[in-house]
Amino acid sequence: MNDTAAPRTAADLALQLTDFAERCGELRAEIGKVIVGQKDVVDGVIIGLLADGHVLLEGIPGIGKTLLVRTLSDALHLEFSRIQFTPDLMPADIVGTHVLREDEAGGRRLVFEPGPIFANLLLADEINRATPKTQSALLEAMQETTVTVGGETNQLGPPFFVLATQNPLEMEGTYPLPEAQLDRFLFKLRMTYPATEELHTIMDRTTSGHTPSAAALWTAERVIAMRRAARLTPIARPVQDYAIRIGIATRPEGDRPAEAVRRYVRVGASPRGVQAMVLGAKVHALIRGRANVAREDIRAVALPALRHRVLLNFEGEAERIDLDELLQDVVDSVPEG
Repeated sequence: MNDTAAPRTAADLALQLTDFAERCGELRAEIGKVIVGQKDVVDGVIIGLLADGHVLLEGIPGIGKTLLVRTLSDALHLEFSRIQFTPDLMPADIVGTHVLREDEAGGRRLVFEPGPIFANLLLADEINRATPKTQSALLEAMQETTVTVGGETNQLGPPFFVLATQNPLEMEGTYPLPEAQLDRFLFKLRMTYPATEELHTIMDRTTSGHTPSAAALWTAERVIAMRRAARLTPIARPVQDYAIRIGIATRPEGDRPAEAVRRYVRVGASPRGVQAMVLGAKVHALIRGRANVAREDIRAVALPALRHRVLLNFEGEAERIDLDELLQDVVDSVPEG
């Protein structure tokens, strides 16, 4: 997809849609050379990238979260940076700091030394192993694409995409992410155990003499152009209304909420959650070669967009309510018309 203005004819639009879908298919196939299975997760990461959002990956250690992000960085010709989050990591280790340097004249002056956050694709590895203070160092960058240190604001170059991995909160040495931090992620995706045949493929690829890798396919300019195309994709008001009604249905204080929502939910989806559904649905439609957003696109992205924004109350936590099941019931209960 090129960087030109919106297509002028139906033929131009059809060509642009085909190009968008084909390029996403090529990227998915390239990632598939390394990552076995996890189709929904790979699609979610691509949608998050093209919707100009950030993605949180959750799964047990050793399931391929970091490998997926590294493979994506190989397939994208972007500046890549990785931060390994640990309990002793400080905010300055992420955003950078001012250091004292000597100039040619022998004088000394403070110079800003950028941190690893100054990249196009940032891997925040095991983000919930650092303290909330350090986790929050990403807040401004994820929302405003700027970094402010010592009263000086620095702009991050586009595109800026954060892929964070986290271990389930039940595991040792983890800190829950603050709600404000979670809300900055467009999607939260869950990586699950591979099937038996997929495990055989993983063993064949990783225990032999040849380790597969992905080749660079996209540039920063292409990502920016495809993001622009996604934003310009129209959505019919009834479809947008469907997304809004799903968001409202997750709120316990809403008009006649479902019994499970009223009983177990503490905080429902914010307007940003509805925005995430709409933006994700636009990319989901384009990937499938359609210029119109359908209700099926909203449903396809509802759980990734809402599962980290809808919070259970004490009773829900005590009874170990499966939030995904609750949200799926909410989505199924909202009428399409």
